[in-house]
Amino acid sequence: MQGIILNIVKVKDEDLIVTVLTKKRLKTLYRFYGSRHSSINLGYMIDFVPIYSAKSSIAMLREVVQLGFSWQLIYNKFYDWQEFIKLLYKHLKDVNEIDSFYFELLKEANKKLKVQNSKRVLIESFLKLLEYEGRLHIDFKCFICGKNCKQNSIIKRSYLLSCRNCLKGFCMENKKIKELFKSKSTLFLNDNEVNMLWEVLLEGL
Repeated sequence: MQGIILNIVKVKDEDLIVTVLTKKRLKTLYRFYGSRHSSINLGYMIDFVPIYSAKSSIAMLREVVQLGFSWQLIYNKFYDWQEFIKLLYKHLKDVNEIDSFYFELLKEANKKLKVQNSKRVLIESFLKLLEYEGRLHIDFKCFICGKNCKQNSIIKRSYLLSCRNCLKGFCMENKKIKELFKSKSTLFLNDNEVNMLWEVLLEGL
């Protein structure tokens, strides 16, 4: 079984409780510490076997093989990846059964990270997530006062749009936002705009 590690919690004697996103479920597993065990880390893709026992309410994480990424040793890419993974875990942590969309989204991002800028890839992934969940609003109405945002909008957490009378923050032309939300591509944005969108993303999914 393959999965991506979304969370790791240390418990007694260096044992770990590991949350793994698979294609259909979010699995919480127990991993015993041992020198023969392969190393694992937040954001790793792994192949593993869950071992169930009547004596425990949580399955054991066994036969772990790390499926390494070619870009894994590029510090800034892996750091951004882990930040996105942390946010995704907070977003999904109360769910057990899950649609394959989330696993496939991360697999697609992993492939793109080989050659593309990490912030751009993950912003585009976030836009796809928002659209899938029905949270990508493109009507240019302020989420606070309900009035139309004229020409420019403030982009807040979860990429909700606000008029400049209600909130302060990162502001972008409506025509750019419309293209961004429609295409789910950052190709036409400059690096400063991408960095600002990334900072907003880090506020939470």
